[in-house]
Amino acid sequence: MAGRINDDDVKAVRDAVPIDAVVSEYLQLRNAGGGNLKGLCPFHDEKSPSFHVSPAKGLYHCFGCQEGGDTVDFVMKIDHLSFAETIERLAAQAGITLRYEEGGYTPGRQQGERTRLVEAHKVAAQFYAEQLGGAEAEIARKFLAGRGFDQSAAAHFGVGYSPAGWDHLTRFLRGRGFSDKELILSGLSQDGRRGPIDRFRGRLMWPIRDITGDVVGFGARKLRDDDNGPKYLNTPETPIYRKSHVLYGIDLAKKDIAKGNRAVVVEGYTDVMACHLAGVTTAIATCGTAFAGEHVKILRRLLMDNSRAKVIFTFDGDAAGQRAALRAFEDDQKFAAHTNIAVSPGGMDPCELRLDRGDEGVRALIEESTPLFEFAIRSVVARHEVDTPEGQAAALEEAAPIVAGIKDSSIRHQYAVRLAGLLGILDTQFVVMRVGQLARWARERAERGDSRQRPAAARPAADGPARPPAPRGPALNLRSPAHRTERELLKLALQHPELVAPAFDAYGEDEFTAAPYAVVRRAIEQAGGVAAADGEYLTRVRDAAPDDTVRSMVTELAVEPVHARTVDEVYAGTQLVQVRLRAVERRVKEVQGSLVRLGATSSPDHLAAVQNELWVLQQYGKSLQDRGAAAL
Repeated sequence: MAGRINDDDVKAVRDAVPIDAVVSEYLQLRNAGGGNLKGLCPFHDEKSPSFHVSPAKGLYHCFGCQEGGDTVDFVMKIDHLSFAETIERLAAQAGITLRYEEGGYTPGRQQGERTRLVEAHKVAAQFYAEQLGGAEAEIARKFLAGRGFDQSAAAHFGVGYSPAGWDHLTRFLRGRGFSDKELILSGLSQDGRRGPIDRFRGRLMWPIRDITGDVVGFGARKLRDDDNGPKYLNTPETPIYRKSHVLYGIDLAKKDIAKGNRAVVVEGYTDVMACHLAGVTTAIATCGTAFAGEHVKILRRLLMDNSRAKVIFTFDGDAAGQRAALRAFEDDQKFAAHTNIAVSPGGMDPCELRLDRGDEGVRALIEESTPLFEFAIRSVVARHEVDTPEGQAAALEEAAPIVAGIKDSSIRHQYAVRLAGLLGILDTQFVVMRVGQLARWARERAERGDSRQRPAAARPAADGPARPPAPRGPALNLRSPAHRTERELLKLALQHPELVAPAFDAYGEDEFTAAPYAVVRRAIEQAGGVAAADGEYLTRVRDAAPDDTVRSMVTELAVEPVHARTVDEVYAGTQLVQVRLRAVERRVKEVQGSLVRLGATSSPDHLAAVQNELWVLQQYGKSLQDRGAAAL
């Protein structure tokens, strides 16, 4: 991969591409007065224009949804690109050659190389598409027709045909000015005994595009019995094509995925075509590889980690399909989106289903999808005779680790209860505890980087009883009055939020001097604050914790007794005042130090402003001491 783009080149790209020219490609702009332009916002639905563009400043801002930024921000947002992809795209438009630092390519050459390889693929895609209409390609047209795709469908997806000769494309691209080195590097040609020959010969061709719409590779399907190659042959890894970083159909699906908060992952090119033609325009597919981490990143940029979003996999319902579905998330649930699986009747893929039951059958398959983990545990339970104790135990031991792998604790609990029902185990709490035990062991293994099935602390040592686990997280000095009071206030906020609402929600993280307490304060804020406390409040706070250490701290504070015989508004007010008063005292010392450093050389206005801040702080501190919680 290329390294980091040179900072001067990034600045040159920002300066070279006018924001109004870029935005005008996506929406109509009209004069808004004062040198500004306005139009309907592309990021949210509106009836009157609130999206303003300032060509002079190179910025945009929507007064409706508050989206804003410069040209790079706009392109990243609207086309769902990474920063580097955006800079490369804008640089190509402006004719700027980018330099890369800390990369494996010669600085100053990489952008030109990429441009040449992309252009070669563009020309090749046009060549293949034209060949599909020739006499030799009748076998390819019959293949498409047999799967329900007519000429317009082939044109929509850019499907083509590679002639069966040795070097038809190679000679064509040479005639367009491409060198043999570029043809080999692009993967379109390969070395032969007498020079480069076509990599793809006598096959049905699908152009594979990246998220920007550039053709970066091809998928080729065998058509003849005398073709000794694999059924599907893809472009090899090249400087512009890595199969783990591309999704077939993403260029067509990206806007509908972002708009509808849904992505449908299918297994092949014809499945993507069938879905799109049936109205499921969010369908995409991997290119000869399993759905993995880089594919997740692509979809996350489109789904924007929206918890209302949904990712639907259409793996086959057999054992291999089940394993493939779980493998996509066996390490972690990497989406905020809900993950479902759709299994078509009779194990048909979407292309076969469209032929058998029409477009409506494909749409119904997607709409009737099942949550991934429900599908997984039902599949496991179905393999056991759960009407016997032995079958129940075996099914529990196979299914419990799947449920334990669910990161969301509230969802994990619900699936544990559901698993008990599927197994016919009346003691639901037993199943919940077993799942919780497995989840805890998994967390502890992850913290130690250990791959064993059970943590060492959970097993007796050879020479004695198990040792208690080592303490986690930074040490806290509970002899400190400030730390004790901060801890009490957090306990009240978690256990008795009604006693500290709404004042607590106005407290900043910097008012908590112990770093772990500041992070807990942040988690409470992210959970909606104490004013929004309800039956799910603690669950939301724990889910908002950034890691298991903080999550453990939240749990500890939520169960530790408050150090007061009577826990009421008076006691809560005292803790609120003490934490705020100490924060004010710390700020007073900081301002007093500033006054000393300023001395007599500072400007009168600056000195007066600092003196006024000190007076206000001192008066506030005195009011807190005199009036208590009433002064908050």
